[in-house]
Amino acid sequence: MLKKDTYVSMSIPALSTARENLIEKDKNDVLASFRDHFSLPEGIIYLDGNSLGPLPLGAAERAAEVINNEWAQGLIRSWNTAGWFEMPSRLGDKLSKLIGGNDGETVVTDTTSLNLFKAIASTVRIQQQDAPGRRVILSERDNFPTDIYIAEGISDFLNSVKEETGEHYEVRLIDETLSLEDALDDSVAVLALSHVNYRTGAMWDMHAVTDQAHAAGALVIWDLAHAAGAVPVDLNGSNADYAVGCTYKYLNGGPGSPAFIWVNARHQGRFWQPLTGWWSHAAPFEMTDSYTAANDVRRFLCGTQPIASMAMVECGLDVSLAADMELVRAKSLALTDLFISLVNERCGEFGLELITPENHADRGSHVSFRHPEGYAIIQALIDRGVIGDYREPEVLRFGITPLYLSYTEIWDAVEILRDILETQAWDVPAYKNRNAVT
Repeated sequence: MLKKDTYVSMSIPALSTARENLIEKDKNDVLASFRDHFSLPEGIIYLDGNSLGPLPLGAAERAAEVINNEWAQGLIRSWNTAGWFEMPSRLGDKLSKLIGGNDGETVVTDTTSLNLFKAIASTVRIQQQDAPGRRVILSERDNFPTDIYIAEGISDFLNSVKEETGEHYEVRLIDETLSLEDALDDSVAVLALSHVNYRTGAMWDMHAVTDQAHAAGALVIWDLAHAAGAVPVDLNGSNADYAVGCTYKYLNGGPGSPAFIWVNARHQGRFWQPLTGWWSHAAPFEMTDSYTAANDVRRFLCGTQPIASMAMVECGLDVSLAADMELVRAKSLALTDLFISLVNERCGEFGLELITPENHADRGSHVSFRHPEGYAIIQALIDRGVIGDYREPEVLRFGITPLYLSYTEIWDAVEILRDILETQAWDVPAYKNRNAVT
């Protein structure tokens, strides 16, 4: 187990863009040792941890232990002897420490989409009881698409079953033509936003927005997919209502690893969602013929949990918990400042448009640029050992993850980008052929 108290406070001096100075900076980086806790391929600069984090050391061994020992030898006994049954809530308590939650408020389970469905359903149900005229699910047009799709699905379902009553639910989206302030009227039941925008890296002020929504009578759900493990999050300090997120980005849980849902303790007695599977039952092994919700955090669960995948999540959580989040944030801002500065200085003539806010308080830990040939440029970068990713429309996205990235790697990545742009190495048919996953 890493010991958090072995790290000392650091300050970030004015950045130098000279590579030799960055080498010295890396030598003095108090977070540099965290790189040793990840398995990273030789010769790769990995700028996509905002999409899929790398393998933490020990994760493969943990998976092997689950398969070769707990499953192969313990068989079904391991639900009790290996603690499988308690794993969702035990890991939830660990994860809660990274997002400003308390014990008993978080479970690791299901997918972000399913957990968002649960959270929206619960907030709508509460508002049906407390303020039945509120039938708007408010989100952002530039939110991650699944968040909007889930909101639309719930709205369509409610309208289909309430058609005869005249009640009508709708999804309303804030954008450049509709501000949050104007959208928050007395028809809004719930506001569902991503703390950090998946495309641009722009970050909402969680405390201020939550206060604003509550003042308007709305409940708030935060999607922390691009925030948890990347920026300081304080759900209880912000008086948030619900939060969801994934574990495979900055928390390094593995591809498709289970997500999480957090529910403020004040709502847990009223928490309801239609996916009332047996794992959320008060006594699942009594096998009763009617549903009674568990009176604790287990009521956020649904069905049987994916134990092998969930077990690996703990390895990534332990690394994140060992790091001082304030130091992580300080280095994140220093690295993103450096990346933006170098791209502007060395690639400014090639038409890259920064779409990530430069103000520290307004951005998370990834940086995005728009370019008409963004997809081909990313493919050329990947071929040169710099792995970022692409998002429509025309967006090159670079995850800046402080636990395993160095200052010199940022310099080297920009130098490779500059060379690709200068030589137009991206302009070949192979780089313009779209893969299924971009």
